[in-house]
Amino acid sequence: MRIFDPHIHMTSRTTDDYRRMHAAGVRAVVEPSFWLGQPRTSVGSFCDYFDALLGWEPFRASQYGIAHHATIGLNPKEANDARCREVLEVLPRYLAKDRVVAVGELGYDSMTPEEDDVFAAQLALAAEHELPALVHTPHRDKLAGTRRTLDVVRESALEPGAVLVDHLNEMTVGVVAESGCWMGFSVYPDTKMDEHRMVEILRRHGLDRMIVNSAADWGNSDPLKTRRVAETMLAAGYTADDVDRVLWRNPVEFYGQSGRLELPETEQPAEAPEGELVGAGATFMGNSVLRGARE
Repeated sequence: MRIFDPHIHMTSRTTDDYRRMHAAGVRAVVEPSFWLGQPRTSVGSFCDYFDALLGWEPFRASQYGIAHHATIGLNPKEANDARCREVLEVLPRYLAKDRVVAVGELGYDSMTPEEDDVFAAQLALAAEHELPALVHTPHRDKLAGTRRTLDVVRESALEPGAVLVDHLNEMTVGVVAESGCWMGFSVYPDTKMDEHRMVEILRRHGLDRMIVNSAADWGNSDPLKTRRVAETMLAAGYTADDVDRVLWRNPVEFYGQSGRLELPETEQPAEAPEGELVGAGATFMGNSVLRGARE
């Protein structure tokens, strides 16, 4: 079983998570830029963060046999902070980078006028850079926020098929399905969505344009939830090909629109024993993170 987790915040996770993810079949991830839990107060702090997403984190993932990609954007929560608006001016530099496969996370948090402006501006950047967009739907007033999101997408230059609307649930999946956008679901231990509800949504709405992620971050989350969904699909009577479609081919199709995916060569990578360090040359003087130069 091969798994592509299309929304996971590995900066918030440990190397033990990478090890467990590889053992579970995860071979590729997309890490969206997001809020860090407290306000950032300068554009420089964003730049340092973006640089880490495009430099350090792909290297860390590679030690465990996982291909790491990122989406870059000003998240909706920080779009309300005037100190952060200058980030929009530096985004084009990052949107031209390898492994940046979409603009995001963008969208709504509190549905303020400031969020309206920043959302529309970043959709325009996505169109300009010929990248898809990853859109965050608000935690509050989710149905109203999702409808407002789709209105803004319709007013943009992006085609619906270039937009992934994430954090959906039973109330919001229908309107997004009708819009032609891709549908994203974050499977959590106790909020958002669980694996059994996810399989029921797949049963009702089919497998087309369906994206399943763990959205694991610094909160109560689980980077193996994609694997749990795969197992629950199989238990419910779905085939291994159905699982591969939802957990691998669908995210590859969506993010492949960027032309920047760098995926493992093997079609169906074999399972690795848990605890095995899988990256080529992954240690240096006994350390699992390289320190200093190599000869």
